[in-house]
Amino acid sequence: MADPTALKKTKARLRRSAPPADEISENIFPPRPASPPLTEPYHRIDGRSLRRTGRTVQFATRVSPAFDMQLRAIAQRERISLAEVMERALAFYEQHHQRTAK
Repeated sequence: MADPTALKKTKARLRRSAPPADEISENIFPPRPASPPLTEPYHRIDGRSLRRTGRTVQFATRVSPAFDMQLRAIAQRERISLAEVMERALAFYEQHHQRTAK
């Protein structure tokens, strides 16, 4: 059976506060060098900003599984996004529709 006094000792150790800052050895935690001042505004670039497309409106619709598979296959083959496939399809439709409407 577990010794309850050992648990009390562990809790007491956890409640102890950290030692004063002047008692911490610099050998263990050396002071960090000051970072140079920024001459230009800091702009962090992450993966999302590299893939930014300017598309901000969500467009959701229900399609058949066959249409979804075909659309995704085209996007993968051309290495473009699904939105780009749809934009190209719309542009092609507009061009074709204008020729037949005249």
